[in-house]
Amino acid sequence: MSRGQRKTRVGSVVSDRMDKTIIVNIERRFAHPLYGKQVTRHKKYYAHDQENEARMGDVVRIVETRPLSKKKRWRLVEIVRKPE
Repeated sequence: MSRGQRKTRVGSVVSDRMDKTIIVNIERRFAHPLYGKQVTRHKKYYAHDQENEARMGDVVRIVETRPLSKKKRWRLVEIVRKPE
């Protein structure tokens, strides 16, 4: 990671009930260090949604930003895909 580049994540919105805030579930898969089996881990991120445009089920891209509140350190960049 070079200087000045911010982390980005892609995940699905699991909650949009708060004003200007969404909760994004990020899923990552990796091989277990000892056994080699594929392991899935989930983490939820609170992200700032200025326009209240993301809805539950949307796949979104979020980017790291300065702390916006106690839990919000990410903001919405774009909606990658809407559910059918």
